[in-house]
Amino acid sequence: MLELLELWLPILLSAVGVFIVSSIIHMATPMHKGDYGKMAGEDAVMETMRAHGVNPGHYMFPGCDSMKAMGTPEMIERYKRGPVGTMVVIPTGVPTIGKSLIQWFVFSVIVSIFTAYVCTFALKDGAQYMDVFRLSGTVAFMGYGLATICDSIWKGVSWLITLKFQIDSLLYALMTAGVFAWLVV
Repeated sequence: MLELLELWLPILLSAVGVFIVSSIIHMATPMHKGDYGKMAGEDAVMETMRAHGVNPGHYMFPGCDSMKAMGTPEMIERYKRGPVGTMVVIPTGVPTIGKSLIQWFVFSVIVSIFTAYVCTFALKDGAQYMDVFRLSGTVAFMGYGLATICDSIWKGVSWLITLKFQIDSLLYALMTAGVFAWLVV
C-alpha cells in the first residue's frame, strides 16, 4: 500500500505541470478570450454603484430578503422587468495577478494531495501505469472540473464558458494523471 508522504514528488510536480498547462491555455490560446463581456452603460452603472457605496461581495439582483419574498407579486414583477443576474464585486484597486496565481498553485497542490490520498487507499504497491493514470485522472478531474458546473446551474454562467472550463479541467486531470502514473509505477 502506498503512503501519502511517499507521493510528495508527484503531488508537487503535478501541481507545477497544471500551473504550466493553465498558463499556456490562458496566455497563449484564445480559448477564454471572450469569457467576460463588457456591460452596456458600464460607466453609468459603476458611477451609480460608487454613489450607493456598493461594497465587495456577491450579489443577486433583483434582491430579496427571503424565499417567501421571492413569490410576492412585487418581486415577480421585478423579475419580469429585469435584468436578473448575479454579480461579484471585488475590492477596489488595480487587479494584481500575483496573489491569484499563488492561490491557484496552492489549489492545484490541494487537488494533488486529495488525488494522492485516494490513490493510497485504492492502489497497491506495483500498480500498473493505466490503473494509476485512470484513478488519479478521475480524482483530479473531479477536483478541477465538477464544481464549475454549479456556476451554470445556479449563477447563470454560460454553458459554453462552463464547457471551456471542463476542457481545461480535463487537460489538468491528464497532466496530473500522467505525472502520477509516471512517478508512482
